[in-house]
Amino acid sequence: MTSIETRTSWVVAFTALVVMSIAYGAPFVSVVALKQIAAELGSARSVPALAYSLAWLGSAFGGVAMGRIADRIGVKWTVAFGALMIGVGLVVSTGDSAWRLWVGHGVFMGLLGNAGINAPCYVYVSRWFDRHRGSALALITSGQYVAGAIWPPVFERGIAMFGWRQTMLVFALVVALSVVPLALLILRAPPEASRPALASGERRGSVLGLPANLVMALLAAAGFMCCVPMAMPQGHLVAFCTDLGFAPSHGAAMLSVLLGCAFVSRQFWGWVSDRIGGLRTVLAGSICQIVAMIGFLFTRSEIGLFVVATFFGLGFSGMVPAYVLAIRELFPAAEAAWRVPTLLLFSGSGMAAGGWLAGLLYDRFGFYGAAFLVGLAFNVANLCVVGGLVLRRQRTRRPALAGDARPA
Repeated sequence: MTSIETRTSWVVAFTALVVMSIAYGAPFVSVVALKQIAAELGSARSVPALAYSLAWLGSAFGGVAMGRIADRIGVKWTVAFGALMIGVGLVVSTGDSAWRLWVGHGVFMGLLGNAGINAPCYVYVSRWFDRHRGSALALITSGQYVAGAIWPPVFERGIAMFGWRQTMLVFALVVALSVVPLALLILRAPPEASRPALASGERRGSVLGLPANLVMALLAAAGFMCCVPMAMPQGHLVAFCTDLGFAPSHGAAMLSVLLGCAFVSRQFWGWVSDRIGGLRTVLAGSICQIVAMIGFLFTRSEIGLFVVATFFGLGFSGMVPAYVLAIRELFPAAEAAWRVPTLLLFSGSGMAAGGWLAGLLYDRFGFYGAAFLVGLAFNVANLCVVGGLVLRRQRTRRPALAGDARPA
């Protein structure tokens, strides 16, 4: 059958990448300025760490509703609205109290902001592809890592010269003036599906020989468990490096290397997932992440940490888009609009929990080794769940589902 993929499909995908690369820069201001914010607010590091976590948590919860809204009014409107709310969130966060920082990040930047961009774009872009869906999902979800590679050094210079509040205000304008026009001018309705869905009555009730919603619950739990350790280095690497006596600019550069490598390797993982499937890709990424977390636990030299950060970025980056691809492979296409945001709710909650938990454990023990050890335990649990699902898929060898046969 004729593929629905065209040149426009890739134009849309790259536009979504640019949008997410800008939007996801906003929470990194509080990451780079973590120690300064804590000092100025007279608080522990867990306070700005919680703000970063609330941005993830708000995006995760809001994405479920925003995914349905985007289906009704069009994704360009939720993306434009989300960009404006990110700007509002940055402005609110410049206040002189912890609660304004939390509200700005959790409600405006997360629940109303990135929620209108993240989950809707996952579902939206998947509807433009049928042959290279894994590669397209890997591309757009790299926006977070492009943001992490580009913005931390910029923010570090801005914070050093003007302070973290002024840096937030300037970036609020950057988000609003760039994302809104891109969304309104380029994002359009996806092509209508050109193929009839396969009969899926049995598949709706049973997936991998288990109740469908049980498999969904296991995927959601696995997504949460893998994202707890995933968030720890991303949210605390700059502070971790300065604790070891390295310059803040070196810590910001290390974070950029980590996320820049994640962007490059995510394209590789997308290519891999198109060939071996979503579940096996998640399993491979989980193994790589375990190795890198062990590296963070024992490495203390600057050069060694650059190596570990590079490997961490290369290893973990393919997991989240692979989860989305697994949803599309295992469940009917018509269910993608709620199953994908639900999966992202749990993975985003894991990112939120990991960033906050690392700050809390640091405040309790005075060093990050305890946090990395806890993250490693979560990673091992993830490996057990995903490994079990991969084994069941190998045993059942079920045929491709409706989600593979046509884009939603």
